[in-house]
Amino acid sequence: MAADTQTPDPGLAEIRDLKRTVFALREELERARADTADAVRQAVSGANAEIAQLKAAIGALRDELQQWPIRRDEAARTAQAANLDEIKQLKAGVAALRDTLEAARLREETSVRQAVIAAQDEIAQLRATAASLREALEQAKFSKDAEIAAARAQDRAELAQLQATVRALREQLPAASAKRAK
Repeated sequence: MAADTQTPDPGLAEIRDLKRTVFALREELERARADTADAVRQAVSGANAEIAQLKAAIGALRDELQQWPIRRDEAARTAQAANLDEIKQLKAGVAALRDTLEAARLREETSVRQAVIAAQDEIAQLRATAASLREALEQAKFSKDAEIAAARAQDRAELAQLQATVRALREQLPAASAKRAK
């Protein structure tokens, strides 16, 4: 190339310029190819990274989708267990309330039965008292009737005696008047 720079031939200078231009264009083409290859590598790398991310996301979603029935079944079992526990508690509460109600009913029946027995005892006592009072009243009445009958009999006897005395006195009166007149 040293010889090329010494000769002032215009054809050679043009060839040299063309060679430089070709060389520059080749270098630029190589850079462009390298840039394109880099861009393609970066695009492929980015696409591969995105594909890997999408595959990972798809895998995670697939795993989650596969786990979903298991989680759903577990949630259903948990809810069912909670419901069964609540039902068990409610049944226990109902049984306790039923027992409390039954105990209260039995206490009430016992109380009513005792009140009925006490009332029946009181009624029997009152009937016995009424019967004894009736009997005492009848005895008092018979006693009074007997006293009245005795008093009447005594009054009649006394009246009969007084009447007999009055008769006797009346009979004696004319005789005493005749004695006095004599």
